[in-house]
Amino acid sequence: MHKKIYHLAAVVVLAALFTTSCKKKFDEYYERPANLADPIYKQLVDKGKFTNFVSLIDKAGYKSTLASAGYWTIFAPTDSAFTADTEFAAFIKGRGFNTVADVDSVTAQMVVQYLLVFNAFEKDRIDDFQSNLGWVPNVAFKRRTAYYTGFYSDTTSAGLALKAIPSNRNNNGTTNSYYVFADNGNKYLPSFTSEYLAAQGLSQSDYTYFYPGSTFSGFNVANAKVTQKDIAAENGVIHIIDKVVTPAKNIDQYLRNKPEYSLFRSILERFMVLFVKNAEATRRYQVLHGGADDVSVKVYSNLLAFSANNENYFKLQDNDAQKDGWTIFVPTNDSLSKYINTVVLQQYSNLNALPLSIIADLLNAHMWQSTVWPSKFNSTYNFLGEPAKMNPAADIVEKKVLSNGFFYGTKKVNEPNVFATVYGKAYLDPRYTLMTRLLDIELKGIITNPSVKYTLFMMSDAVLAAKGYSYNSGANSWQFINPVSGAVSINDSNRLNLLRMLNTCVVETPNNELANLGTTGFKGIIGTYGSEFIKYDGNKVFTAGTIERNVSVTIDSVRKALNGQVVYLNDLMYFPYLAISKNIEILGTPATSEFNYFWNYLKNSTLYNAATFEITGLAAGSFYTFFIPNKAAMIQAINAGLLPGTAGVPNFTPTLTADKVLVEKFILYHILDKRTVIANGIDVGSYPSLLRNAAGDPVTFSILYPGGIFEVGDGFNRKARLVTALSNNLSNRTVIHLVDNYLKY
Repeated sequence: MHKKIYHLAAVVVLAALFTTSCKKKFDEYYERPANLADPIYKQLVDKGKFTNFVSLIDKAGYKSTLASAGYWTIFAPTDSAFTADTEFAAFIKGRGFNTVADVDSVTAQMVVQYLLVFNAFEKDRIDDFQSNLGWVPNVAFKRRTAYYTGFYSDTTSAGLALKAIPSNRNNNGTTNSYYVFADNGNKYLPSFTSEYLAAQGLSQSDYTYFYPGSTFSGFNVANAKVTQKDIAAENGVIHIIDKVVTPAKNIDQYLRNKPEYSLFRSILERFMVLFVKNAEATRRYQVLHGGADDVSVKVYSNLLAFSANNENYFKLQDNDAQKDGWTIFVPTNDSLSKYINTVVLQQYSNLNALPLSIIADLLNAHMWQSTVWPSKFNSTYNFLGEPAKMNPAADIVEKKVLSNGFFYGTKKVNEPNVFATVYGKAYLDPRYTLMTRLLDIELKGIITNPSVKYTLFMMSDAVLAAKGYSYNSGANSWQFINPVSGAVSINDSNRLNLLRMLNTCVVETPNNELANLGTTGFKGIIGTYGSEFIKYDGNKVFTAGTIERNVSVTIDSVRKALNGQVVYLNDLMYFPYLAISKNIEILGTPATSEFNYFWNYLKNSTLYNAATFEITGLAAGSFYTFFIPNKAAMIQAINAGLLPGTAGVPNFTPTLTADKVLVEKFILYHILDKRTVIANGIDVGSYPSLLRNAAGDPVTFSILYPGGIFEVGDGFNRKARLVTALSNNLSNRTVIHLVDNYLKY
C-alpha cells in the first residue's frame, strides 16, 4: 500500500515538474519579445509631444486600433504642428470649431483616418509601387488611407436633393461598371521623396509649385515635412510631421464649392452626370442611419476621360492609384463663357442644342487620365491626345493636389484641336453633320493635326441632300436617291462614292498655296488627299467630275482656322465616271488638236477596246499620268522608226504585227504607272511606265527639274518638257499632259 502511494506521489511530482516546464517553454515562446517596440498609441502618449493628436485618436475611437496588433503607417503631427498650422485652423473652423478640443468625433475621425495608411511603410519603401508582380521602385507617390467619404448629401442639376455615394470605378458603359459595393473608395495621401522626383524626371519645384508655403526636405507628405522617419512600432511605422495634413477632397468634391468654376461644373453635372439608385447601398444606409431614404450612386458618363469622384484610378491593379491619378484643368467662368459664346455656339443657339459629343470634347480637352506635373505640361496628353496648352506661370490661377488627382484652375480654355482646326468648321456647324460623319471615318485624326496646314472644301447637308445623299441611321448606312429617277439605294457604294468626293475636298497646303482662292487671276492645279488633282481659277474650282458634268462649282466664302482654311462651295466636288480613253478622245478628236495623232494611234491599236473604252494595262482604281507627245514629236517618232508611217506621215491603221507592237510599246512607255504627277517639284527620280521588258519588269523613265523646269527623260538622254498651256487635263484618277518630245524605250 505504501509502495503504491509512493509511486503515485512520484508520478504527481513528475507531472507537476513536466507541467511547470511546459508552461515555462510556452510562455517563453509566446511572450512579447523584450526588444519589441511599443505599439503606435503607447509611443505617441509616452513621447509627450503628441497630446493634441492623441486626443483626436481617442475622440475618433482609434485608441484600441493603434494600441493593439496591426500593420499601419501613421503620420503623426506634433503639438507644435497644431499650433502653427493655419490650414488646419481653417479646416476645423470651416466645420464650426475653433480649437482641437472643440472638434467632434466625426472631424477627429477624418483627420486621424487620413493620416493612417494601410500597411507599414518605411521611407525607403513608401515610393515603391506594390504591383501584382512585386515591388517597382521609385514610381509611387500616394498611399491608400483609412479615410473614405461614404454616404453624403448631393443635389442633381435639376435641384433635387438626395442621398448619394460616389462611384468607385470609371463608367465603361456597362451596367454597374461604375460601382463595386464592397469597395469604400478610400482616399489617398500624397508623399514626395527625392528618389521619386529624380526617377520621374521631376524637381523640387514640381513639389513647391503646389505647396509654395512648404520647403521640400527630401521626404514630404502633402504640405508637411517629415521631421523624423521610420520609428518602428509593434503595429507599424511612425513618421513625425511638422503640419497637420487635413483630408483632401477629390475632384468632384472640390468643384462642388468653387463658384469661380461653376460654369464648367454645371456643364459637367447637367450633361455628364446621372444619379442611379442602388439597392445594396440603400440597404446599408438604412441599417446604419435608419429612415427610408434611397441612396443613389453618382455616375459620370462613359464619354468622359474619368469619373471625377472615383478614388481608385483605373483599378487595373489593386494599387495602381499609388503611382498615378487624374488631372483636370478647369477654366474660370469668364474665360469659359467667352470661349463658348464666340467659338462653340457660333452656329448653335445654346448649349442644349449641341450634340453630346461636342460637350464631351469640350470637357475632355481639360481632362487627363494621368498625372500632369507642372514641368510636363507640354509632354503629357489629355483624353483627346493633346497637351496642356498652358503656361504654368501665367495661365494657372489655382493648383491643388487632391485625393484622386491634380487640379488646375485656369484663366484660359484648353482649346481642343477638334474645335480649332479646319475639322471644327464642320464639327461645330449643324449644317455640316453629314460631312462631319464622313470625316470621322478616316480623316478626323489627320486634319485635326495643328502642325499641318490644310484647305478643306466644305460639303453642306443641304447640297448633299439636293444631290440625293443622306444617312439612314436605321440601316446604319448611306442612302442615295437618284434625283432623276427617284430610285433608292442603300449600300456601301454610296459611302465609297462620298468618301472619294470628300478626299478630293482635302488639300494639304503647308505653304498656304491656296491662300488667294477666290481672287481673280489666281489659277492652278493641286493634288488632294485622295491623290486626285483639282484645278482652280478665280472663284471657281474644277474636278474631273465637275468638268465631265459641266457643273460650275463656285466659292461662296473662305474662313481661316488654326491649321489652314475652309472653303464654302455651292456644289459637290464630283468624281468622273468616264473612262480615261474618253477624255483622250475629247482632247484628240479635233483634227487641229495636238493630241490628235496620239488619239488616232490609240483608238486603232490592239490596246484599245472600242466597245468598253478600256485600255489594256490600265486597272480600275489605279492612278496614271499620260505624257502625250505633240504632233511634231509624233512625226519625229515616225521618222525614227518608233511608230508606223512614212516620211512623216502617220499610219494609224497598221496591218503588220510588228507595226502594231511598235504602237503598243510607244503608248505604254508614255504612261506613268500608279502615280499622278504634275509640275509641282514633288516627284523627282525614276518611275515605272506601263511598258514591260522581256523579263516582265517595268521600263522606267526619269522626272527631273533642271533649272526648275519639269522634264521627263528616257534612257537615251531624250528629254521632254510640258506644253504647259495644254497640260494638266483632268481625267479619272489621271492627269493628261502634252509634251514637246517623245520618249525612246
